[in-house]
Amino acid sequence: MDQIMPAKSHRAWQRMLSGRRLDLLDPTPVDIEIEDIAHGLAFVARWNGQTRGDFAYSVAEHSLLVEELHGRLFPKALTKWKLAALLHDAPEYVIGDMISPVKAAVGPGYGELDDRLTSAIHIRFGLPASLPKTVKAQIKRADKVSAWMEAVQIAGFSEAEATKFFGRPNPDLIEGLDIHLRPPVEVRRDFVSRHEALLKLL
Repeated sequence: MDQIMPAKSHRAWQRMLSGRRLDLLDPTPVDIEIEDIAHGLAFVARWNGQTRGDFAYSVAEHSLLVEELHGRLFPKALTKWKLAALLHDAPEYVIGDMISPVKAAVGPGYGELDDRLTSAIHIRFGLPASLPKTVKAQIKRADKVSAWMEAVQIAGFSEAEATKFFGRPNPDLIEGLDIHLRPPVEVRRDFVSRHEALLKLL
């Protein structure tokens, strides 16, 4: 009788530079480290890398901008929601940044994976596993302003085209904010520093 060989199992975890082994299908807060998040996000390019400049515009840089915009939009927001704004794209340190058309093509599996990682990251840093809808909407608003700025300043969109997709922000809101592409090591350092500063205020 022929022996039935067990089906080959596929690896669903990733080894992090901190030494942690993160299970993507069942992530736990104890395997989340901010240094891993900052490092990964500093090397993940937004806009599929289709941006002007000598360095990619990283998700870490984007996250810092979103947190700044969130603070301008909602200056009375609790510190924990500022932290949530900084970490709003944190799962992308593992799963990368997919542009919206690709997410739509992949289907609901991407969203489920993102949700599991988000919950683990939030719990690791003292946030609710799932954010209140009002807070998510506020962060999304800051995210869209950031997207408009990025589209116009570095991604080759005209202002009219960017406004069609993301809405035109109030000029006062973005006054003094310009996107400067930097080496990943600088962005990684600033992301960790901002995270530490927010944790001290909790």
